[in-house]
Amino acid sequence: MSDWIPYLFITGALAFAVSSWWGVRRLKARHIRSAVRELAHKSIAGQQRVAVVLNPVKAKSAEARAAIQRACLTAGWDAPKFFETTAEDPGFSQVRAALEYGADVVLVGGGDGTVRVVAESLAHTDVAMGLIPLGTGNLLARNVDLDVNDLPGNIRTALFGQQRYIDTARMGIENSVTGHSSEHAFLVIAGIGMDAEVVGDTNVGLKKAVGWLAYTEAGVRHLPGRRKKVSISLDGQPEQIRKIRSVLFANCGLIPGGIDFIPQAMIDDGMLDVVVMSPRSAIGWLAMYAKVLFKHNRTLPVMTFYRSGKVVIRCPEPMPTQLDGDTSGKATTVTVRVEPRSLLVRVR
Repeated sequence: MSDWIPYLFITGALAFAVSSWWGVRRLKARHIRSAVRELAHKSIAGQQRVAVVLNPVKAKSAEARAAIQRACLTAGWDAPKFFETTAEDPGFSQVRAALEYGADVVLVGGGDGTVRVVAESLAHTDVAMGLIPLGTGNLLARNVDLDVNDLPGNIRTALFGQQRYIDTARMGIENSVTGHSSEHAFLVIAGIGMDAEVVGDTNVGLKKAVGWLAYTEAGVRHLPGRRKKVSISLDGQPEQIRKIRSVLFANCGLIPGGIDFIPQAMIDDGMLDVVVMSPRSAIGWLAMYAKVLFKHNRTLPVMTFYRSGKVVIRCPEPMPTQLDGDTSGKATTVTVRVEPRSLLVRVR
């Protein structure tokens, strides 16, 4: 009887992919990710000092560089300063150099990892960040309603657009087995459990070829597996014991494929939306897919939602973690907290 289970997984994954593709087509008509506490306001009038943190390995990095230079020249501004990331330094020293230069706005040309690193350094500085999405997911750009395929439009927005404050979040990671600990910012969704396993096991070549759909292939391979016991504490309340496959911490809810994974998650409401996923079988996974794709309001025991400003999760054995689609090591304790209105971002 178990022979049919892999086919059920594959069918569900294909349905997810097709529905995701359709979601992209309908996204502009149905989805508005706007501020809930503050309207966007005008950016600095007149000449600005522009710094650009650029990932030079991205396919359109040279095109973006040339277009940014032309835009600043046309505006009569000083030439922008470019700071390229490296494999050893994904952006930390580059942002420091941009701030030392006295930049009024720091443009980020790269993928989600570059954006996350730059945002971590710009948070609480009141220096605006402009998004030039050049990656596969471009999660933050999607969540502030930028067209990730419109390079000239995104450059105009980054240089001349309005701006608004958004929340950032931080996840502290502790591994009692290795003694390692660290803390990093994220902007969209972090997680512990199966989602991090999928991120870490996604085929790099396939990701370059088909983009975000590569995660579906890795997800199918990781669907079978056992639930793990963890304790969860929200905002300092008593711990609850749960058996889970994944726990997600969302600052906002739009993910690749046009899927509004957590429709109620807003990027500037000062809260995290926490999703605890605990399916035991293929039926549970398919029920979760259906709920997300078709936006059912029905409560599922295998998928529960909470809102919190701080979350602490403890697990007896190390579990993998991820930050905005980048693996971040294994942890026995994660502490996640929101930092309200800590980052200034240029928007349309």
